[in-house]
Amino acid sequence: MALSSLMVPLGTPAPDFALPDLDQRIHSRADFEGGPGLLVVFSANHCPYVKHLESALGELVDALPIPTVAICTNDAAAYPDDAPFRLRDQAIRAGWTFPYLVDESQEVGRAFRAACTPDFFLYDAALALAYRGAFDESTPGNGKPPTGNELRAAVEAVLDGKPVPEPHRPSMGCSIKWRAD
Repeated sequence: MALSSLMVPLGTPAPDFALPDLDQRIHSRADFEGGPGLLVVFSANHCPYVKHLESALGELVDALPIPTVAICTNDAAAYPDDAPFRLRDQAIRAGWTFPYLVDESQEVGRAFRAACTPDFFLYDAALALAYRGAFDESTPGNGKPPTGNELRAAVEAVLDGKPVPEPHRPSMGCSIKWRAD
Protein backbone atom coordinates (compact mmCIF):
# COMPACT_ATOMS: atom_id res chain seq x y z
CA MET A 1 0.00 0.00 0.00
CA ALA A 2 1.40 3.40 -0.98
CA LEU A 3 2.01 5.81 1.85
CA SER A 4 3.50 9.32 2.06
CA SER A 5 6.27 10.46 4.37
CA LEU A 6 5.24 12.10 7.64
CA MET A 7 6.97 15.43 6.94
CA VAL A 8 8.90 15.67 10.21
CA PRO A 9 9.37 19.34 11.22
CA LEU A 10 12.36 21.09 9.68
CA GLY A 11 15.14 21.76 12.16
CA THR A 12 14.56 18.46 13.99
CA PRO A 13 17.94 17.05 15.06
CA ALA A 14 19.08 13.83 13.42
CA PRO A 15 18.26 10.99 15.80
CA ASP A 16 21.20 9.14 17.26
CA PHE A 17 21.88 5.77 15.68
CA ALA A 18 24.49 3.05 15.57
CA LEU A 19 23.69 0.33 13.04
CA PRO A 20 25.61 -2.38 11.21
CA ASP A 21 26.11 -2.26 7.48
CA LEU A 22 25.98 -5.37 5.31
CA ASP A 23 29.57 -6.22 6.35
CA GLN A 24 28.75 -5.75 10.07
CA ARG A 25 30.68 -2.45 10.35
CA ILE A 26 28.88 -0.07 12.69
CA HIS A 27 27.96 3.40 11.43
CA SER A 28 26.64 6.07 13.78
CA ARG A 29 25.38 9.62 13.67
CA ALA A 30 28.59 10.68 15.39
CA ASP A 31 30.52 9.60 12.28
CA PHE A 32 28.94 12.51 10.39
CA GLU A 33 29.33 15.30 12.96
CA GLY A 34 31.45 18.16 11.65
CA GLY A 35 30.75 17.25 8.03
CA PRO A 36 28.72 18.97 5.31
CA GLY A 37 25.49 17.19 6.28
CA LEU A 38 23.93 13.77 5.94
CA LEU A 39 21.38 12.12 3.66
CA VAL A 40 19.47 9.24 5.24
CA VAL A 41 17.37 7.12 2.90
CA PHE A 42 14.94 4.56 4.28
CA SER A 43 14.91 1.83 1.68
CA ALA A 44 13.83 -1.72 0.93
CA ASN A 45 14.70 -4.27 -1.69
CA HIS A 46 11.15 -5.48 -2.33
CA CYS A 47 9.51 -2.06 -2.83
CA PRO A 48 8.62 -1.10 -6.43
CA TYR A 49 8.92 2.60 -5.56
CA VAL A 50 12.54 2.08 -4.47
CA LYS A 51 13.34 -0.17 -7.43
CA HIS A 52 11.99 2.54 -9.73
CA LEU A 53 14.60 5.09 -8.62
CA GLU A 54 17.44 3.06 -7.05
CA SER A 55 19.89 3.41 -9.96
CA ALA A 56 19.18 7.14 -10.31
CA LEU A 57 19.72 7.51 -6.55
CA GLY A 58 23.11 5.81 -6.83
CA GLU A 59 24.12 8.14 -9.64
CA LEU A 60 22.91 11.23 -7.76
CA VAL A 61 24.76 10.34 -4.58
CA ASP A 62 27.95 9.59 -6.54
CA ALA A 63 27.70 13.02 -8.20
CA LEU A 64 27.19 15.05 -5.00
CA PRO A 65 29.60 15.19 -2.06
CA ILE A 66 27.02 14.47 0.64
CA PRO A 67 27.57 11.59 3.06
CA THR A 68 24.73 9.12 2.62
CA VAL A 69 23.41 6.03 4.33
CA ALA A 70 20.48 3.83 3.40
CA ILE A 71 18.61 2.09 6.19
CA CYS A 72 16.32 -0.90 5.90
CA THR A 73 13.94 -0.98 8.84
CA ASN A 74 11.52 -3.55 7.39
CA ASP A 75 10.72 -6.78 9.23
CA ALA A 76 12.92 -9.18 7.26
CA ALA A 77 11.27 -12.23 8.85
CA ALA A 78 7.96 -11.28 7.25
CA TYR A 79 9.60 -9.79 4.11
CA PRO A 80 12.58 -12.05 3.28
CA ASP A 81 13.48 -9.97 0.21
CA ASP A 82 14.63 -7.35 2.75
CA ALA A 83 17.05 -9.70 4.51
CA PRO A 84 20.67 -8.48 4.50
CA PHE A 85 21.89 -10.82 1.74
CA ARG A 86 19.10 -9.54 -0.52
CA LEU A 87 19.94 -5.94 0.39
CA ARG A 88 23.48 -6.63 -0.81
CA ASP A 89 22.03 -7.79 -4.16
CA GLN A 90 20.08 -4.54 -4.35
CA ALA A 91 23.10 -2.36 -3.57
CA ILE A 92 25.10 -4.10 -6.30
CA ARG A 93 22.22 -3.91 -8.81
CA ALA A 94 21.66 -0.20 -8.08
CA GLY A 95 25.35 0.74 -8.01
CA TRP A 96 25.16 2.06 -4.45
CA THR A 97 28.54 2.92 -3.00
CA PHE A 98 27.19 4.26 0.31
CA PRO A 99 26.60 2.12 3.41
CA TYR A 100 23.35 0.13 3.59
CA LEU A 101 22.43 -0.26 7.25
CA VAL A 102 20.16 -2.82 8.87
CA ASP A 103 17.75 -1.66 11.58
CA GLU A 104 16.72 -5.06 12.90
CA SER A 105 15.18 -3.66 16.11
CA GLN A 106 13.25 -1.04 14.10
CA GLU A 107 14.11 1.51 16.82
CA VAL A 108 16.01 3.78 14.44
CA GLY A 109 13.19 3.86 11.90
CA ARG A 110 10.80 4.85 14.67
CA ALA A 111 13.20 7.53 15.97
CA PHE A 112 13.42 9.10 12.49
CA ARG A 113 9.63 8.75 12.06
CA ALA A 114 10.17 6.93 8.77
CA ALA A 115 6.88 6.00 7.16
CA CYS A 116 7.64 4.65 3.70
CA THR A 117 10.30 3.43 1.32
CA PRO A 118 11.84 5.47 -0.03
CA ASP A 119 11.77 8.12 2.67
CA PHE A 120 14.45 10.82 2.43
CA PHE A 121 15.84 12.82 5.37
CA LEU A 122 18.48 15.42 4.50
CA TYR A 123 20.36 17.05 7.37
CA ASP A 124 22.54 20.15 7.21
CA ALA A 125 26.04 20.57 8.66
CA ALA A 126 24.56 20.94 12.16
CA LEU A 127 22.68 17.67 11.58
CA ALA A 128 19.34 19.51 11.69
CA LEU A 129 16.63 18.41 9.26
CA ALA A 130 16.80 20.62 6.17
CA TYR A 131 14.67 18.59 3.74
CA ARG A 132 12.22 15.74 3.90
CA GLY A 133 10.47 14.98 0.71
CA ALA A 134 10.39 13.40 -2.68
CA PHE A 135 13.26 12.29 -4.89
CA ASP A 136 11.40 13.84 -7.83
CA GLU A 137 7.93 13.68 -9.38
CA SER A 138 8.46 10.24 -10.90
CA THR A 139 6.62 7.20 -9.54
CA PRO A 140 6.24 3.71 -10.95
CA GLY A 141 3.73 3.87 -13.76
CA ASN A 142 3.38 7.65 -14.18
CA GLY A 143 5.67 7.68 -17.24
CA LYS A 144 8.11 10.23 -15.84
CA PRO A 145 11.74 9.09 -15.61
CA PRO A 146 13.49 9.35 -12.24
CA THR A 147 15.80 12.38 -12.28
CA GLY A 148 16.28 13.17 -8.61
CA ASN A 149 15.85 16.85 -9.38
CA GLU A 150 14.05 17.69 -6.12
CA LEU A 151 16.53 15.87 -3.92
CA ARG A 152 19.47 17.23 -5.96
CA ALA A 153 18.28 20.82 -5.46
CA ALA A 154 17.89 20.19 -1.73
CA VAL A 155 21.38 18.69 -1.40
CA GLU A 156 22.90 21.58 -3.37
CA ALA A 157 21.20 24.11 -1.08
CA VAL A 158 22.48 22.30 2.03
CA LEU A 159 26.00 22.14 0.61
CA ASP A 160 25.79 25.89 -0.10
CA GLY A 161 24.67 26.53 3.50
CA LYS A 162 21.24 27.74 2.38
CA PRO A 163 17.76 26.69 3.50
CA VAL A 164 15.87 24.39 1.15
CA PRO A 165 12.90 26.36 -0.23
CA GLU A 166 9.49 25.06 0.74
CA PRO A 167 7.09 23.52 0.10
CA HIS A 168 8.67 20.07 0.16
CA ARG A 169 6.55 17.46 -1.60
CA PRO A 170 6.27 14.30 0.53
CA SER A 171 7.99 11.15 -0.60
CA MET A 172 5.64 8.34 -1.52
CA GLY A 173 6.27 4.62 -1.43
CA CYS A 174 5.62 1.31 0.28
CA SER A 175 4.77 1.50 3.96
CA ILE A 176 7.50 0.46 6.40
CA LYS A 177 6.86 -3.15 7.37
CA TRP A 178 6.73 -2.94 11.16
CA ARG A 179 6.67 -6.07 13.29
CA ALA A 180 3.36 -6.74 15.02
CA ASP A 181 5.01 -6.69 18.46
